[in-house]
Order: sequence, then structure tokens, then C-alpha cells
Amino acid sequence: MAYEFKLPDLGEGLTEGEVARWLVSEGQEVAEDDPLVEIQTDKATVEIPSPAAGTVRRILVAEGHVVPVGTVLVVIEDAASAEEADWSIRVESVPSAETVPEGPSPTAERVRATPLVRKVAQELGVDLAAVDGTGASGQITEADVRSAADTSQGRSLSAVQEGRREPLRGVRRLIAEHMAVAHREVPPVTWVEECDFEAVDLKLLVATVLKACAAALQEHPELNAQLDGNEIVYLDRYDLGVAVQTEQGLVVPVVRGCDTGSLDEIAAEVERLAAGARAGTLRPEELRGSTFTVTSAGKLGGLFQTPIVNYPEVGILSIGRIAPRAVVRDGEVVVRPIGTIAVTFDHRVVDGARAAEFGLSVIRRLEGAEAA
Repeated sequence: MAYEFKLPDLGEGLTEGEVARWLVSEGQEVAEDDPLVEIQTDKATVEIPSPAAGTVRRILVAEGHVVPVGTVLVVIEDAASAEEADWSIRVESVPSAETVPEGPSPTAERVRATPLVRKVAQELGVDLAAVDGTGASGQITEADVRSAADTSQGRSLSAVQEGRREPLRGVRRLIAEHMAVAHREVPPVTWVEECDFEAVDLKLLVATVLKACAAALQEHPELNAQLDGNEIVYLDRYDLGVAVQTEQGLVVPVVRGCDTGSLDEIAAEVERLAAGARAGTLRPEELRGSTFTVTSAGKLGGLFQTPIVNYPEVGILSIGRIAPRAVVRDGEVVVRPIGTIAVTFDHRVVDGARAAEFGLSVIRRLEGAEAA
């Protein structure tokens, strides 16, 4: 007897997933609940165990392919079964990798493209059926669509195809899609001001900023909000995302209850989440539901940044490089640890004056050590 394992519904409205890594190979014996495959969604990487014991007879979706929920990923044959099936026929019946059917058109069902790419094609008036995909297994990328649009408008595409190429996949693919949505949807403005960090224990920098932001957000609720159609949703929780750089790309785990947690509790949670993000062990629920985001690149942060809003949030705060600088205090030149605080905000929801007031509120708390 053979078991056809399909990509399960991972919740949160997710309709597709990318096969990030197979943890088994064809012909391998597996026990029930043995690690089977890692699936990358737009929320997290999830390790899925084998639902049955037996022999991995056929892997039907290769690593790096994006498929809709319900697609058969692998066939596991019962070890007790002596039946030898012709799996080559079954392979042909499995939906093509990275194909997300849309509408009744047979042509559309054969096109390999993500929903984001389909939306871009619709906006640019490009027929996906006429586009040759350069992505993995012929997947049509956003660059393919834009090139086709350029060609249709008579622009020259004389660039030489050279250099090493690799598919856009995994966390990097998700980052690219998320940033493209944010850039397309959000009209951003960035406000920047200096901050004296003399009163802040730099070992607890991120936790202190999170605590200060949570307090300031209570005074400026429009920055702790989301835009849902024609409605602004003001959130009454303060679950703040923290941008963490990993080898795979940028991950934003969520620190819950920054308004009620103590500084030590928040610092411990930041450390735990950052370690989990770098190890790739965070649960999906630890990566969703943030209401505002804080990012700091430490010594690599430069003088200041203009961060991109973590859509569908409406604001993000970044910490620039903190270094000794000469400043004037009480009419005297002194050396203080000075850095910058930058706030990027969605101008559809937040006015410039309110964003500035929020930033100054955060700075006052940091300079007065009120966050502790």
C-alpha cells in the first residue's frame, strides 16, 4: 500500500509553500514521525515529519519549487507491501512545481509563476503564457515579466547574459516578494534625529528601545496600527518585531507584550528569539502578528538608515551607529555616545508631525532612562 503525502494546510491563510530541503532520499526507509521535509512559507521554515512508515518510493517536488496546498510531495510505500507500482505515471499527474492555478483557463494553469508575479503581469498587461521563465524549472520571475513589458514597449534588451546565476529561493525569495509589496503599497517618509545614549546600558540596547517604543506607541496609537482597505485598525497590543540578520536573510521574530514586560524579561526574550532565528528553529507563531518593528545593525548601521516599513504595519524604527562624539552640554563641549533614531512611516496613516512627536518621545525616554 502506498501513501501519497500532500502539502498540508499550514494555517494563517497560507495557500502555497516552497520545498526548502528534503530530509530523506528516494529508496530510504523512514519511520512514522521521522523528519521528512522542510517547507518554507512566507512566515517560517517548518519541519514536517513523515506521516507513515515505509520506503520513500518517489519524491515528486524538487527543492526550491513552490507548490499550492494539496500538491502531492512524496510517495511512501508500506514496507509490508510487495506491490510494485509504476510511479512514472503518477509523476505526470502531479501539478507542476511552482504552478498556482488561477481561473478556468488551461493556459493559465500551465504557467509557473507566484501570485505576486501574476499580479505584476496583470498590472503591466503582460500575457504570462507568452513569457519564457528563467527561474527554477521554468518558473516566470518578476524580472521576466518586466523584460517582456519592456520588449512590448519597444525598449532594447541588449544586456549581455553573463555571470553566475542562482534561483531566488527560500528566505531570500520571501524577502524579495515582501519588500516588493511594501514598496508598491506604502508611500514611505523617514524622519531622523540624534539621540544621546549616555543613560542607556548598550548591552540592553534593543530591549531598552523596545520598551521605550511600546510606551511611546501608547501615546501615538496611529503608529501601532494597520491599514485595512478603507479602515485604520488601531491595535491595543504592543507586540514588536525585531529584525535579525541570519545567514539565510532577514527574519523578524516578535517580542510579545513589550508594554508590560520588564527590561530584563524583554532582553531575555530578544536573545532567545535572535538565537532561534539564526538557528532556523523558530515556530511560525513566533514570526507573525507584530504591530511595529525595531531594527538595529549595530556597528554596520551607518550614520542612519531609511528602513522599509514591515507591511502591513505602518511604522518602523531603526537605530543608527552609536559612537563617541563631541557635543555641547550646558555650554561645554563633552564627549557622549551619540547615535540616530530614524522612523519610517506610512504617510497614508501617519502625518509627519505625529511621526516626529513619536520619535522625540522615544528619544526622551532613552535619554532619561525612562524605558527602564
